[in-house]
Amino acid sequence: MAIFKIKNTWYIDYYFNGKRIREAIGPNKKLAEQALYIRKANIAKGKFEIQDIKHSITFMELAKIYIEYAKGNKKSWKRDITSLNKLLPYFGNMRLNDISPYKIEQYKLQRRDEVLPATVNRELACMKHMFNLAIKWGKTKKNPVKEVTLFKEQNRRLKFLSEDEIHRLIANCSPQLKPLVITALSTGMRRGEIFKLKWKDIDFENNLITLSDTKSGYLREIKIDDDLKEYLLGLKSKARNEYVFLNRNGEPYRDVKTAFKTALRKAGIEGVTFHTLRHTFAAHHAMKGTPIPTLMKLMGHRTIAMTMRYSHLSPDHLQQRVNIFQRTLKIIDRQNMDKSNIDAKVLHPEKH
Repeated sequence: MAIFKIKNTWYIDYYFNGKRIREAIGPNKKLAEQALYIRKANIAKGKFEIQDIKHSITFMELAKIYIEYAKGNKKSWKRDITSLNKLLPYFGNMRLNDISPYKIEQYKLQRRDEVLPATVNRELACMKHMFNLAIKWGKTKKNPVKEVTLFKEQNRRLKFLSEDEIHRLIANCSPQLKPLVITALSTGMRRGEIFKLKWKDIDFENNLITLSDTKSGYLREIKIDDDLKEYLLGLKSKARNEYVFLNRNGEPYRDVKTAFKTALRKAGIEGVTFHTLRHTFAAHHAMKGTPIPTLMKLMGHRTIAMTMRYSHLSPDHLQQRVNIFQRTLKIIDRQNMDKSNIDAKVLHPEKH
């Protein structure tokens, strides 16, 4: 058993059941050595099947097929490309059958020194999905990512703005940015949904916004309050475009990072992104007693687990709610409690 190179390609040479097999691995000598090691180990364990070698494609080949699939089926396909840009240099030339849980663990540990654990987990989630599809498409038989434990992620409390910060932010927004911020805080809409909003999507008679191009791919309806309705009607009276929100050039927004950062700096607010406005909408609804199932519908979540993230209320608010609960039900009668204290002193004077 050996490895050798012809031009820019490394090959492995080994025997199985008396038959000599030569495989082209790719331009990387280390990958060729690893592939030969895997073949030897599988032959020794009786797990080697020559048909797997003949039909197995490389991770690079799978990536090309997968991206075409993702573009037609996933709104987040660009995030997959970001993950693949990191996965391909490591796994690209490897055949799917040669990618083992151990190899993925090595990749995981290497990436941990470069990025946050959550980023590594997103990359492995993409890889896992690719292998699941590869099995479905008959390109491989197993998914090695299933045997890999993801990193634990810190469940940090979601950032949201206080009432004072909300008003400070709005007061420091530019005239072009202010309508977007007000709409985001009033509806919980995502940035992309706001950018794409058209006048035809707003039913002023029924106080309803209908979104067809959503993150989940499902039609979503958002109820709006009377104040936001009047505010948007004021904007419509000056409208010259099918889109609700336009930048200084009279075009639909693509980004608001610079304007938003400027508003935050003037307002003296740190650690906030535009998406924080969506968290703010949800958190204040939760703090004001909106039931979780109702909030789930308002947010457009497909599962209640997503909405439960917003049950993290401030300690002061929790204290306020338990006090209201106790005083409303009067589980503990203060007069009886005072009487019981007096009785305790009479019965056990030595303890008082």
